[in-house]
Amino acid sequence: METTTKKAALKGGEWLVKETEAQDVFIPEQFDEEQRMIAKSCTDFISANVTPQLDEIDSMKNPDLMPELVSKAGELGLLGVSIPEEYGGFGKDFATGMLLTEATGGGHSFSVALSAHTGIGTLPILYYGSAEQKAKYLPKLATGEWKASYALTEPSSGSDANSGKTRAKLSDDGKKWIINGQKMWITNAGFADLFIVFAKIDDDKNLSAFIVEKNYGGITLNAEEKKMGIKGSSTRQVFFNNCEVPVENLLSARENGFKIAVNILNIGRIKLAAAAVGGSKNSVSKAVKYANEREQFGRPIAKYGAIRYKLAEMATRIYASESAVYRATQDIENAINDLIAGGMEEGKAKLKGTEAYAVECAILKVHGSEVLDYSVDEGVQIYGGMGFSAEAPMDRAYRDARINRIFEGTNEINRMLTVDMMLKKAMKGELDLMGPATKVAGELMSIPDFGGEDDTLFAAEKKYIKNFKKAALMVAGSAVQKLMMELSKEQEVLMNIADMLIDIYTAESVLLRTEKLVSLQGEAACAERLDMMRVYINDAADRINVAGKNAVNSYSSGDEQRMMLMGLKRFTKVNPLNTKDARRRVAASIIEANAYPF
Repeated sequence: METTTKKAALKGGEWLVKETEAQDVFIPEQFDEEQRMIAKSCTDFISANVTPQLDEIDSMKNPDLMPELVSKAGELGLLGVSIPEEYGGFGKDFATGMLLTEATGGGHSFSVALSAHTGIGTLPILYYGSAEQKAKYLPKLATGEWKASYALTEPSSGSDANSGKTRAKLSDDGKKWIINGQKMWITNAGFADLFIVFAKIDDDKNLSAFIVEKNYGGITLNAEEKKMGIKGSSTRQVFFNNCEVPVENLLSARENGFKIAVNILNIGRIKLAAAAVGGSKNSVSKAVKYANEREQFGRPIAKYGAIRYKLAEMATRIYASESAVYRATQDIENAINDLIAGGMEEGKAKLKGTEAYAVECAILKVHGSEVLDYSVDEGVQIYGGMGFSAEAPMDRAYRDARINRIFEGTNEINRMLTVDMMLKKAMKGELDLMGPATKVAGELMSIPDFGGEDDTLFAAEKKYIKNFKKAALMVAGSAVQKLMMELSKEQEVLMNIADMLIDIYTAESVLLRTEKLVSLQGEAACAERLDMMRVYINDAADRINVAGKNAVNSYSSGDEQRMMLMGLKRFTKVNPLNTKDARRRVAASIIEANAYPF
């Protein structure tokens, strides 16, 4: 009698040292009909209620417009998708919440307000709140009766959030916390009914978190900030002047605020990546419609190779980012379910499940935001002179996209966090990096394997990914060995290594998605996906080589340097690929569909 055992899922970061099978990943083509209906209700809401009013939203002449739109979204259930049914929500899984985030990602300033409310404004209570706090606040947040905001950043504390100066002190009667301080860049501040406020109690080393209702008093707001983009998003400074908060509104334990902030940011990062995918698809759809309509030299500009290159490259990067987003989404979902099955409370399990994949969340935030920036920039270029005009849609898309490389921790911080978290996992024994890195170092001294080539469909790409991982292990391992405690000060090297990791994770994700899709739909039906996969991996090889070379050249010399550069060349070698024709085939599909079709 045969017995089957459940295959252990890869832990966060393990993709660098272990292989993932295509059948084990989730791909967006697997969303069911109900999930697709939820996504369509989101895009329909944006089309009907947000897009026609974008100019009015951005003007902020009507301060009631944005909160009214959030309330309207609440009436349709869009705010409560991830909130349990017992608190007035729908209790859907993490993947469904991510799909909703993507579907609303093209909503410009509204998307920011929505994400701030449903994400960083609501999730601290959902995951860390007491039973009483959840019962009191979640039903109001699920319906949109109350709007939420998240008050962490201060004038002197941005990336270094734990250095905030806002203070909380217990009143003499022990019944209230008295909060004093200043917060800035607070999204939704102008209309929020509730703030998640971070402050240090007395002389504590770490922040604590508090649920603060607007009507408690002692709260004043500066005027709306004048911003480069997301002009319709309410962004204000918030001042707390002897704001009295009931003692029971301390969120979680004292000094647990910094942990709350970090864990909520993990979720915020992967959700930002999903929203960026949605915004990027929107940009391609706008750009191709214009390219099909705009004629120069007697024919639509979509007929020209330079425009086709842009459309195909935008789509290729989006396809890769989307592949990685939903791969990590399902890993987080599986981790959450396993923790719940093991007896952990659901809210805690969701936090622990996300925390386990904090590396991937940081990678996705960087990649997604930079793909969006690339997409809107090329969208402006396709529009030409009209792209620079405020009368055309790319002006707003270009300006609104820029904040995403700063939101949820700057991309520089997230790059350094990616490497730092991987190394910390290794130091804790959670991830064996040094063993594989040592093995790769030994391989540099050996003769390359010139064995017979496997001619199966994905054999070459699988070999490339395996070698890319060797390149990263070689560079990271040698950097740790050479620089040791000084590595944390070598931010350029850390970012080089992070760029290698980002490209490897997304390249492997696009390979796995395409392989699984071919197994479900057949090779012929996936022709353009195969083209995008091959182009992305081909170009990733060059990027990985450059990033690795820049790192190696900055801390090594002599024979050691020459050997590692030879290793990099070996590990990033790929077969010649006609990327021009591959991109033309991808572009043809986009042009025929007159929208992003994948």
